Amino acid sequence: MTAETIRHWRIGDVEVARIVEVNAFEDNISMLLKDETAAYVRQHAWLQPHFATPEGLMKISFQAFVLRSRGRNMMIDTCIGADRQREYQVFCNLETTFLEDLATAGFPAASIDTVLCTHLHFDHVGWNTRLVNGRWVPTFPQARYLFGRAEFDHWVHLRDTGGYHNIEHLRDAIDPIVAAELADYVGTDYQLTDEVSLFPTPGHTPGHVSVLIRSRGEEAVITGDLMHHPIQLADPSRQANFDMHKAQAALTRREFVERFANSKVRIIGSHFCDPTSGWIERHGSAWQLRTE
Repeated sequence: MTAETIRHWRIGDVEVARIVEVNAFEDNISMLLKDETAAYVRQHAWLQPHFATPEGLMKISFQAFVLRSRGRNMMIDTCIGADRQREYQVFCNLETTFLEDLATAGFPAASIDTVLCTHLHFDHVGWNTRLVNGRWVPTFPQARYLFGRAEFDHWVHLRDTGGYHNIEHLRDAIDPIVAAELADYVGTDYQLTDEVSLFPTPGHTPGHVSVLIRSRGEEAVITGDLMHHPIQLADPSRQANFDMHKAQAALTRREFVERFANSKVRIIGSHFCDPTSGWIERHGSAWQLRTE
């Protein structure tokens, strides 16, 4: 067990663990923020060493989270998955210790009773299934898989209309769950337990949700993809490349930052590199992420 793959938190009575599949991938900031350069990254010295390199490359991870609340074991997003063909080579034919790490963290696959996807992009649904004897089968057959109704309907519409987005992952990560009758379709304010609930954070995708944890006076949020990198705290209203509805996503991001800044709410970033979580605080005319 290492910080590179597994990290634990306790939010009141809720246990949280993080499982990394692709750790600290480095790329140019222009991948996220159009026309931006390494100089922009280097302007924000607080990003180093966790979230940026001295040369100005951004660092981003692809990871999942598991929660234990009221005796239930719940998975929040399921990363990329093994044996996949994806749009980008870095995500193709992965061979990782994801399932082993899940067990090491105290959440073996057979113990997961709920899978919640914050949205249905390929890197948040991959381990919904695994390849067995040439067939895609549910990785967590004893679990109910929770898909947002508006989110699911949007992806079905994209497929039905030959939409603008790559949809190969629906075939291997979503369709088998529906065929196995393991899917439940929920609203954007669904409550998993009295300690864990969803709230709408639209824009990255139409039905995107984040996860709010409240227990014994402590609070945390698992962001999903309402932001991908802490640098977006420097200007949350700035539009980002990955968002389907860029203007709505920027508005959501700004509202999120204003809601949780300068508070005791731990922000757990779905793509933030280790240590993955921190607290949003004012930094001049903008904000930054303060880590432990």
